[in-house]
Amino acid sequence: MLILEDLLYTENHLWVRSSEGDNNAVIGMTDYGQERIGPIAAIDLPATGEVIAESDVFGTVENMKAEVTELLAPVSGKVREVNTAVIDQPDIINEDPYEDGWLLQLELAQPKELKDLMTAKDYEVYAEEQRLRDEEESALEDPVEALEVEET
Repeated sequence: MLILEDLLYTENHLWVRSSEGDNNAVIGMTDYGQERIGPIAAIDLPATGEVIAESDVFGTVENMKAEVTELLAPVSGKVREVNTAVIDQPDIINEDPYEDGWLLQLELAQPKELKDLMTAKDYEVYAEEQRLRDEEESALEDPVEALEVEET
């Protein structure tokens, strides 16, 4: 699980890149987030110029199993640019979530919202806890695997 030190993170497995004093932010999906979703088949993102508010759904990601995941805005702002490459080739997110697989660029409406996001260290702890919970739930869903876990 790759976590970059210079980014901020959300519990919904999105990252935000913003420079101090800059009113712009780039948003993307974390390596762990794309791993949890699996191979991405489609992505729906807002149009350039659209205004999104923190915690609002700004798009969706669909995996190869046709499972849809909502993307919740980590910060508020106006969409300056959308990465059309990931719309045309959504698997770019799986291959390179931190560079070529970015989702959109925002002009921040409330830069102070960045303070509510997790640091890389905090996200690493959170993601590891999430991974362990996912493994436990997966083991409980498969009765044979659950029995094997109990026997050891």
